[in-house]
Amino acid sequence: MIIIKNDDQIAGIRKSCHLLADLFNEIIPKVKPGVSTKEIDDWCVEFMHRFGGKPAWPKEGFPAAACISINEQVIHGVPSRKKFVKDGDLVSLDIGIDLNGYISDSTHSVMVGNVKPEVKKLVHVTRESLLAGIMACVPGNRIRDISNAVYDICGVQNGYGVVYDYCGHGVGLEVHEDPSIPNCPSSGANPRIQAGMVLAIEPMINMGTADVEIEKGSDWTVVTCDGSVSCHEEHTVAVFPDHTEILTDLNYNGCAVKV
Repeated sequence: MIIIKNDDQIAGIRKSCHLLADLFNEIIPKVKPGVSTKEIDDWCVEFMHRFGGKPAWPKEGFPAAACISINEQVIHGVPSRKKFVKDGDLVSLDIGIDLNGYISDSTHSVMVGNVKPEVKKLVHVTRESLLAGIMACVPGNRIRDISNAVYDICGVQNGYGVVYDYCGHGVGLEVHEDPSIPNCPSSGANPRIQAGMVLAIEPMINMGTADVEIEKGSDWTVVTCDGSVSCHEEHTVAVFPDHTEILTDLNYNGCAVKV
């Protein structure tokens, strides 16, 4: 069931999302060669607690505050004191905050140091597709319009592997809510977008194959089947009658997409 949020609920989710944007603005500059993924996760926990929030992912059983996935790791990378960021890495930070029961969700892929040109292009295209998906997320359209916008840029125009096993979703009162938001054409449910929806739109785009699998020895981490680099970008958005607001925008003043 899709939960249509009222104004008070959206206000609470917005506050959580703005706190998450502040967290990213503090953390991203610290993602440098030599830091461990556990150190990054510790920074996230300290930041959340400093402002009265807590990690959202443990509600789903994930053992950390941040999913930190590097290069061929697509999503759900588990932080470790033995995993270090290196020059040239693409590090995706997928973080959610539970602030007084309101959930925010966003992902940014950080290019560390001397990143290869083809990786820079992958990041650029993934971010472009996220914006296109958000532009399609307006009242009267359907969920599949978001999917088609992402897939057209990443799959059709650039030939990247668009992950089909995992997708975006509703968010705000729980970590994962209906509806599911695929990043590629799908024959599944295709509800109409309406005011009051709060959605996490999240392209997961691979440089090579779209096929993914659970990393050997892990219960959580998803990797590309061919070892190619993957990029993940995500925003939480709220739909209003005349605009869609990017709640997790890093520059969150005036970040509305007008109809």
